[in-house]
Amino acid sequence: MENFNFCIGVNVLFGRDQIQNLPAALSEYGKKVLLVYGGGSIKKNGLYDSLMSLLGDYEVYVLSGVAPNPRIDSVREGVKLCRQYGIEVILAVGGGSVIDCSKAIAAAVYYDGDPWEMIAMQKPIEKALPIATVLTLAATGSEADTGGVISNPETKEKLGFGAPVLMPKVSVMDPTYTFSVPASQTAAGCADILSHLMEQYFVPASTYMGDLLVEAVMKTIIKYAPVAVCEPEDYEARAQIMWGSSIADNATLCNGNQLAVFGVHAMEHELSAHYDLTHGVGLAILTPRWMRHVMKKAPEVTIPRFAHFAKAVWGMEGDNENILAEQAADALEHFFRELQIPMSLNSVGIDDSRFEEMAEHAVQTGSLEYAWIGLEKEDVRGILEMCL
Repeated sequence: MENFNFCIGVNVLFGRDQIQNLPAALSEYGKKVLLVYGGGSIKKNGLYDSLMSLLGDYEVYVLSGVAPNPRIDSVREGVKLCRQYGIEVILAVGGGSVIDCSKAIAAAVYYDGDPWEMIAMQKPIEKALPIATVLTLAATGSEADTGGVISNPETKEKLGFGAPVLMPKVSVMDPTYTFSVPASQTAAGCADILSHLMEQYFVPASTYMGDLLVEAVMKTIIKYAPVAVCEPEDYEARAQIMWGSSIADNATLCNGNQLAVFGVHAMEHELSAHYDLTHGVGLAILTPRWMRHVMKKAPEVTIPRFAHFAKAVWGMEGDNENILAEQAADALEHFFRELQIPMSLNSVGIDDSRFEEMAEHAVQTGSLEYAWIGLEKEDVRGILEMCL
């Protein structure tokens, strides 16, 4: 079991009507609030009005229009507002994109230079404005972790950043706020959650406890994702998925494991950077093909692990590990298809014209040599071609 430091500083307010406790929770961080949100759904469902009423004693400024793949322009605008109005705390209301954008703003306020330089050059982040979140889409786990990703349309890059100071101070998680999320976004969010779990499960070495914890959350998402897609106001399904999302990507489940870089995520970032593809859709398309590729590249390592995955998560039986490993990849792909996620790049309008460029950049920026099964440019291109 590896050494680890573990400090989760987020105050989670989980359940119905927990928004009522937000003003008191925010009070220790300041009275000048930057409210950040995306396309306006929070106005349609009444959440915006509720927040403005609850925060009547606060000085609230607004940054809206954050894109699903959050862009550096929104970060720059947020930094400008924070400096102009002396913002003391950022309130991110939305899913991972809004929260990631808010994290970048919180850090860039204290960076003497352009925010993209801070991200692209991996500048150390040692100070940030406090962040609070109200979660409206379960997917990335950004409401309870220390990292984020930002896209730059000009450079066709989507890059990650992170630091302990970016852990939200308060996160309101009311599953009812996800009732209105469309089925396609619900499905993509669940694919994202599963990918986070798999990136921490297929690693050089894992612990007995870590495996059981990750497997339990995988099985929970597999059980409840179809329910949430078909019955969007099923509270239990939404609650299980929301909590699964929040603990899937902040080391709660995998402390002590020998972790590796998130290789499938690095490849998907190329797709969403170039084509603005929904992140979870890209992950769903890539993951079964990645499994089949690394089975051939390193069978002695991957096949026993995928066979274990088949038994522990999918309930399969048998003694032939080669068959079980193939069945595991098939089961995952079938699950995504059942959720009506597009399962080819052609079906989402992506051809092979940029594969060479994307493969080279993924290796350069994604540290793919340190993945569970190290990947080179030819591997990435091959996986992308399998996805057509």
